[in-house]
Amino acid sequence: MPDRPEDSLIELWLRGADVQLSRGRSALVTEPTGVVGGNPHHGLFVYQTRLLAKYRWLMNGREPEFSCGSNINQYSWMGYFIQAPKNWKQTLPPEPSALQQTIELRLKRSVGEGMHEEVQLTNHTQIATTIDLKLEFEVQFVSPDEAEGNRKQHGDLSFSSTEIGPGTSELAWSYAAEHHYDHQGNVGIARLQRGLTLRIESDKEPGTSDHDVRFTIKLEPHAAWRCSLSWLAGVGEKQSPLSAETAEQKVTDYARKSASYLSRTALFSFGHEPFAEVVRRTTERAREDLDALRLFDLETGGDVAIAAGVPTYMGVFGRDMLGAGWQASLLGPELALGSLKVLSDSQASEKNDWRDSAPGKIVHEIHSDPLSVLNFRPKAEYFGSVSGSFLYPLLLSELWHWTGSLDLVRPYVDNARRALKSADQYSLDDTGFYRYQTHSEQGMKNQGWKDSEDAIVYPDGSQVATPIGTCEMQAFAYAAKRHFSEILWWDGEYAEAKHQFQEATELKQRFNEKFWMEDEGTFAMGIDKDGGLIRSVASDPGHCLLSGIVDESRVPRLANRMLMKDMFSGWGIRTLSAEHRAYNPFSYHRGSVWPVENGGFVLGFARYGLRGEMHRLSRALFESAQLFPHCRLPEVFAGHQRTDDAPFPGLYTKADWPQAWSASAVLSVMRALLGMFPYAAANLLLIDPHLPDWLPEVTVKNLRVGCAHATIHFERKMDGTTTYRVVELQGKLHILRQPSPNSLTTDWAERVKDALFSLTAEH
Repeated sequence: MPDRPEDSLIELWLRGADVQLSRGRSALVTEPTGVVGGNPHHGLFVYQTRLLAKYRWLMNGREPEFSCGSNINQYSWMGYFIQAPKNWKQTLPPEPSALQQTIELRLKRSVGEGMHEEVQLTNHTQIATTIDLKLEFEVQFVSPDEAEGNRKQHGDLSFSSTEIGPGTSELAWSYAAEHHYDHQGNVGIARLQRGLTLRIESDKEPGTSDHDVRFTIKLEPHAAWRCSLSWLAGVGEKQSPLSAETAEQKVTDYARKSASYLSRTALFSFGHEPFAEVVRRTTERAREDLDALRLFDLETGGDVAIAAGVPTYMGVFGRDMLGAGWQASLLGPELALGSLKVLSDSQASEKNDWRDSAPGKIVHEIHSDPLSVLNFRPKAEYFGSVSGSFLYPLLLSELWHWTGSLDLVRPYVDNARRALKSADQYSLDDTGFYRYQTHSEQGMKNQGWKDSEDAIVYPDGSQVATPIGTCEMQAFAYAAKRHFSEILWWDGEYAEAKHQFQEATELKQRFNEKFWMEDEGTFAMGIDKDGGLIRSVASDPGHCLLSGIVDESRVPRLANRMLMKDMFSGWGIRTLSAEHRAYNPFSYHRGSVWPVENGGFVLGFARYGLRGEMHRLSRALFESAQLFPHCRLPEVFAGHQRTDDAPFPGLYTKADWPQAWSASAVLSVMRALLGMFPYAAANLLLIDPHLPDWLPEVTVKNLRVGCAHATIHFERKMDGTTTYRVVELQGKLHILRQPSPNSLTTDWAERVKDALFSLTAEH
């Protein structure tokens, strides 16, 4: 695998280097210059509704020259613009140069409950001048899908202008729409009400209309003028647009909650090796991005709820919440708690084919855009995924392992029970395996981990018809039942615990008999509608490795197959073999590389003691992060082979960035390298650390297991072994090294858990 040169200039920007600001339910996406022009994917979005479709400042009738601009953090941006004064002939030298005779426009923006902008105009010349400053904008209330021109919903838009007081005025838009819908027995009238208010605070009275704001500013030499604009969003029939004071208070609350959460999470520090700085930046970025994706309106108390990604997935996505909460458990229990709470509230209670719902299913998506709210499509609450029903009990189990608190777990046990029952009733069929099939006229065809329309393919490249049972569905079901049985046992539900455990054991046996492809050394992608194998070589079996469903005798061959050149690009493991007829490195699921998958694969290698494989894939992921600004891994990137001739891969141009799964995947990698397996119910933290030579030192501060807080220092020695030292410990916690057995195929973590489980049963 070629090394990345130390002096490399490689820096891959997502989405054409668009500026992206986000916080809570608000996002602003602009050109690199900060302008919203003709790109349908740009604008101000609040609750997945495009409110501003155009936004640009003009000085003296034309756009000023862009000097520079940058995000300050995820929710704020600042840009400088310059222009020569219109009476430039009074200056020396006699040529109009914006650099030599400068009128500066500085814009500072932040988002949260809308957008706030601070405007500063400065005269850096030696003459007095007058500037005609104008803001042009276009107000819309459309779904992101409609922004490309195919508008489906139309309502009543009203506009008003009000003088609030000296120096303060407001422009207000109100939008109301309704839709008579009739979809597979879902009949009714859906209504939408949204609002937008622009509050202008300035010592100059502006000229205004429903599409612009104008100022005439006279500036003496070296004088400055300022004003502020607040775009305040309103959502719902009863909620009018927020006042500026309320919006400011909410944004202040967001900052306080962020600081509080990050101060509680585990924190990593590393040594002074050159590559350690890459790991540090990647890990710290992951922590901060998970915080930046928070949906504050869904949080109660100290829990944390997050969106899936910016700018596309800024709503509730069930499996993303669950997956990110599981991967980020090393940071603390807040994200797991928030995810479980949000998804318990939206768990299906009835069968509804249009929404692909059935009693007990975990919601796949909850969208707040106009088309969804007005029921043009089922995505206001859509349940078309089987993954959530398995990931919910898995996350509950993870919360149990880290906290050991039945009081925290019990409120969600029945939700997990109903989720598994739903999967058994509606997805488990006479093949003995779980398969998915949409029942909605507008449903998603593929409803496993790979949910794009063309993701599941036969070896000849043709599409697989539903129903389909992917191999990772069986793996998730196995792990869910096995882990949930443990909670049931601790909670005194012995008969049900034994039943769930036995079903998992039987599924594992059936799976290994049916899905294994001896000639390929891996598992089939899935089974088709006739129960035949989908014999494509893909990344899906890696999830099987992580789950523990793989027969131990097959682990080495599977791990080796995953890292062969057709699967391992050098930056990560591809979703589909490069030798497959349907392979496309730019596709969403047919050859791309997903950090979320690869983080899980690293942990899968770790659980079986496959240290070389773990180190190799871990480094590839950190080196991939190094290609991107801020060492922030995107949702997905292209699967091109890493060579001296091609020192970076292409991009999936619509990838979200930041993205919850990718951020949390970094934490899975760290957990794997440190070999951490908590069992808080026994006040126990088992560790089996194996640091690579490129990361010889790691300290984890504020690690929480049960009621204990620990700081642990890990260090790789010259002989390749890794030692640890407990620097600080508050509370009761036994930190024990549990060395991996000699056999690389023995899953020691599962063996230890089984031993504890059996010990508890005996007593």
